[in-house]
Amino acid sequence: MSLFITFEGGEGSGKSVQARALYRKLLNSGVPVLLTHEPGGTPLGDRITRWLKWGGTMGISPAAELMLFNASRAQLVAEVIRPGLESGKVVICDRFMDSTTAYQGYGRGLDLAMVKTVNAIAVQGLNPHLTILMDLDVETGLTRKGKKKQDRFEREEIAFHRRVREGYLKLAREEPGRWLVLDAAQAKNKISAKVWRKVSQMLAGKHRA
Repeated sequence: MSLFITFEGGEGSGKSVQARALYRKLLNSGVPVLLTHEPGGTPLGDRITRWLKWGGTMGISPAAELMLFNASRAQLVAEVIRPGLESGKVVICDRFMDSTTAYQGYGRGLDLAMVKTVNAIAVQGLNPHLTILMDLDVETGLTRKGKKKQDRFEREEIAFHRRVREGYLKLAREEPGRWLVLDAAQAKNKISAKVWRKVSQMLAGKHRA
């Protein structure tokens, strides 16, 4: 029954909302499920998150970002995700390694081969069975965030966010069997229904196997 599902998307895309909706649906259906998130999800990861997102005027280079995100990720895989999967649960993660490829690779301009190599070290062969991309135009996404306090990434220029979006779409085109790309401008309930349909099909297929 174990299944590893990740949600990806730019700022304001609604991926966290949909990750929680899927978690509740599985829980109510009696499916053993675990919901976690990146960066963070462990005591070490939560501390790293504060540096990465709320470091104030502290400068963090793109290469340092890459290493810090993957340090958090390695701990999450070892402490939360892999044990959850080994116990037969569906594990849902709000962001995973594709976020780093999109943000630090395409967004920051780091060498993609290097980014993927560092990601691979952190995940130790663990890849999602399904990655759901909440695709939304950048301006709409940032507008959705409203006037609440912005983190380091939300404050980036529009061009950065556009590169991130294009990076995500390219990743989805390169590996269509793993990605489900959804129009995040749709009503939340319509998106949730499409996610549930896909996940139900995957669970049914695993059960038959």
